[in-house]
Amino acid sequence: MPKTRNSETRDLPKGGDLFVEAFARGLGVISAFGPGHQRMTLSEIAARANVTPAGARRLLHTLVTLGYAVQQDRSFSLTPKVMEIGYAYLASLPLRDLARTAVEAFMKDTGEICTASVLDGDAVVYVARAEMPSPVSRRLGIGERLPAHATSSGLVLLGGLDDEMLEAYLSRAPFEPLTEHTLTQRDALRHAVMQARKDRYAIAAEHLELGICGLAVPIFDDRGAIAAALTTSLRLAKHKRPDIVDRFLPRLREGARQISQALGYRG
Repeated sequence: MPKTRNSETRDLPKGGDLFVEAFARGLGVISAFGPGHQRMTLSEIAARANVTPAGARRLLHTLVTLGYAVQQDRSFSLTPKVMEIGYAYLASLPLRDLARTAVEAFMKDTGEICTASVLDGDAVVYVARAEMPSPVSRRLGIGERLPAHATSSGLVLLGGLDDEMLEAYLSRAPFEPLTEHTLTQRDALRHAVMQARKDRYAIAAEHLELGICGLAVPIFDDRGAIAAALTTSLRLAKHKRPDIVDRFLPRLREGARQISQALGYRG
């Protein structure tokens, strides 16, 4: 009789003898949680993780036992302990230490927020961040995920993809409109990414949040590939849109140059 795949392994890739499907399903359950889905029932988790309810029950019991999740009545939620998984990655990333110095220097020189981020699927993820304390601080921390299509850093990082990968990303358009200025359509987003690739910087005025303008530049690794983006987010009530590039781009590029050289880039 031919072998059939377990019903709990829906749509999982076939990775050969070294692929551990149970581990993959566990990661899928963790990834099911997110904005708007901080607390879910077992059936909701099973649907979002694309596993059977029986499989979700065993995986959730394991996470609860290990302290990565808690159950209250019929709902489950992750605990802060799950952040250890992400921090293990961040702590092992040389870029994080290199970027921390650059973002703090930019913040001290300009008084403005500065972040370094990498591309992870459809999102940009902060690996370093510095901001002057103030009542209007945005309070987005390391590990925070933002949609790539709606950020200047995302435009820069998408510009580092090869053409095939970029087209695969753009094929998921239309993207979510976060403001009336968000680039949601394939052609408009492709044009912005190509412009960022050509100019080696990107500006996104109110694409993510009204009143906020992002400016980002690429950080290159020793192969000349885009490894990360260095970004500042500016309030348009404080800075005029036409002045942002002239005032902040040179300082951002200097910070990115220092990080890139430390990573071995010689371009």
